[in-house]
Amino acid sequence: MTMHRYRSHTCGALRESDIGKEVRLSGWCHRIRDHGGVLFIDLRDHYGLTQVVADPDSPAFKMAETLRAEWVVRIDGKLRKRPAGTENADLPTGQVEVYITEIEVLGAAGELPMPVFGEQEYPEDIRLKYRFLDLRREHLHNNIMLRGSIIDSLRTRMKAGGFFEFQTPILTASSPEGARDYLVPSRIHPGKFYALPQAPQQFKQLIMVAGFDRYFQIAPCFRDEDARADRSPGEFYQLDLEMSFVTQQDVFDAVEPVIRGVFEEFGKGKKVTPKFPMIPYADALRKYGSDKPDLRNPIEMQDVSDAFRGSGFKIFAKILETRGNAVWAIPAPTGGNRAFADRMNSWAQGEGQPGLGYIFWREGEEGGAGPLAKNIGPERTKQIADQLGLKVGDACFFVAGKPKDFVKFAGSARTKVGEELKLIAQDRFDLCWIVDFPMFEWSDEEKKIDFSHNPFSMPNMGVEEFLALDPADTDKLLSINAFQYDIVCNGTELSSGAIRNHRPEVMEKAFGLAGYGKDVLEAKFGGMLNAFRLGAPPHGGIAPGIDRIVMLLAGEENLREVVLFPMNQKAEDLLMSAPSDVTPKQLKELHISLNLPKK
Repeated sequence: MTMHRYRSHTCGALRESDIGKEVRLSGWCHRIRDHGGVLFIDLRDHYGLTQVVADPDSPAFKMAETLRAEWVVRIDGKLRKRPAGTENADLPTGQVEVYITEIEVLGAAGELPMPVFGEQEYPEDIRLKYRFLDLRREHLHNNIMLRGSIIDSLRTRMKAGGFFEFQTPILTASSPEGARDYLVPSRIHPGKFYALPQAPQQFKQLIMVAGFDRYFQIAPCFRDEDARADRSPGEFYQLDLEMSFVTQQDVFDAVEPVIRGVFEEFGKGKKVTPKFPMIPYADALRKYGSDKPDLRNPIEMQDVSDAFRGSGFKIFAKILETRGNAVWAIPAPTGGNRAFADRMNSWAQGEGQPGLGYIFWREGEEGGAGPLAKNIGPERTKQIADQLGLKVGDACFFVAGKPKDFVKFAGSARTKVGEELKLIAQDRFDLCWIVDFPMFEWSDEEKKIDFSHNPFSMPNMGVEEFLALDPADTDKLLSINAFQYDIVCNGTELSSGAIRNHRPEVMEKAFGLAGYGKDVLEAKFGGMLNAFRLGAPPHGGIAPGIDRIVMLLAGEENLREVVLFPMNQKAEDLLMSAPSDVTPKQLKELHISLNLPKK
């Protein structure tokens, strides 16, 4: 039998049962060690590591001495048992080694800009510029393989749920989805531009109007926005899906098992929420100070305005005289000492706040400690402790004013208290649905009503009632919720979705209430409106972010650890040098001249 040109086995395959065989391996020299004249090389490929050995008696010894880290080589040799005491129980191939008889260099490597062996920290620009080296490192290699497995699992689960996979266009029309579009100039139509889709939103709705019933796609989305750790600049992938003839609950019933399933399958035994609770948007803000609550943190805020109304603490009492103002309490179980209270207070000042009022309860002190407790007296202090279930050894922090203005800070304070007191569970994936998003919000800049989120969602009220709404009744409009929902996991938003507005007259009314004329609607969404005028089913969907799901399951803080070739924070691809200049000839073909900012 003739040997394969490069390998008889992979570097992860050989076991004790193969001892005595003549074998051929190819791979990278992961690590080279010289033990008193005997050379040990860990040979690595995609599948694993095998130790190969050359001593001065080996015909290949001279060649072995020239090898350096990350050279690609083929070796021939005989498999033998490792000498007693040198076995490596952590490696599947750790009981055996290959005694080398021949070496062929397949690809030499120059001086390495960063090492592959060992997982030391390296500056991000070097890691991204030499991403192919970075990807040889075990940790990143495993993350990318995990990503592939998760996508496979999502596909399988979606198909089992009766969904069909379709591809939607990448070159499309510019649409006001929310973020900036990436534009692509058209050569054939001078002065006109395609846009890369921010999401396949309109297409997936049209697929429903076309009668396909259940669609999904692992869809690339393109947004020209600034980078954050949890948002890749440029492009990202989502599990995009849409279904016809469904209520909001039907969407939940279809999507929740898919998401829960992948978290259970890849969560390494961490507990996963068995039934995602539905938390109304207003409740999420009131209890957690965020519409992306981390439910692993047990702290729930409460309104304690009653305890301060007309009290001896003049600052709060004065604030509460204005209608709509409130005082919220952030309980801090186990935080009952002045050192912690002062630390939180100075943190608040660092966040640009005047401070963070507090009360703490300690042994032998009637009614709580700290200046606030003294000002309001033991009776009101007890009222607060009873309402929040606090006892000796606990503390409580307070924020006051107009909830809309302080809610974001209150949410950060809740998170900070949870982190500092180590109250946040680390062994769980806590998922929930955030529901009942407000349809409209008041825009202070434009002094008018505008859409809160997605203008395409159905209002949560009867169609006739909605059509009869008075645009001048601002209070009524601000109280309307939409059939709009998010999935949140451990404080990270995974996706938002909605039951879509498929009735042209309801859409016209919704845009009218937000101050947009029919002409705006026709100009921007004419294609969709025309489709809806020709028989559209009720439909809805959602689009969980793939990169974020993988990031959570891989236990990473940064999306760049779960994407093959990511861009840096400035949306530059350092490996391919994108974006780049183009030639005058290319610009001329596109009828484009550059108008660059003055240096």
